[in-house]
Amino acid sequence: MEAGNSVGVIELSSIYKGFQVQDEVLKSANVEKLVARTICSGKYLMIVRGDAANVQIAIDVAKATGEFSVVNVTAIPNLDPRVFPAISGGTSLDMNVRKKVGAILVIETFSVVSAIKAADSAVKEAELDLLRVHIAMAVGGKGFVVMTGDIDALESAARTAVESIKEDGMLAGYAIIKNPHEEVLRELI
Repeated sequence: MEAGNSVGVIELSSIYKGFQVQDEVLKSANVEKLVARTICSGKYLMIVRGDAANVQIAIDVAKATGEFSVVNVTAIPNLDPRVFPAISGGTSLDMNVRKKVGAILVIETFSVVSAIKAADSAVKEAELDLLRVHIAMAVGGKGFVVMTGDIDALESAARTAVESIKEDGMLAGYAIIKNPHEEVLRELI
């Protein structure tokens, strides 16, 4: 399958429906499964990647199959490619870079979709390094995004990302931390 840069985020209130939706989506749409798992509060989360048309097929199938259990089903077109490794936990800093981190931006959201949107808008707004997109697990279904860069870039990214999340009412809060302690970096990445 040729990977596209659109993603579908499917959040369900039922675990058994989650497995059923995953099966139908993967049989019906030419998409790559990025995440499919149970999450906090007894929910089920699935994130798929593909071209816009196939992601839309996945979304439509998820809505039809998920029925009563659909909490949120969203397509995000043209996601910045730098967001994909951060969603899957594939980003890291080596020790030499950690010592040079001048500041980090942490944005906390009330939903998985909002965290992914925040990461996407931030990296499109400013030159920065996306370190982590933490979604749903062990945070009560919330999400948070961690990035680093110079102060001006982080402030610009924060303004853009925070405004987009505020529109949906999904901003829990954010902070720019200057000269973060190495222990804080170790915990966040």
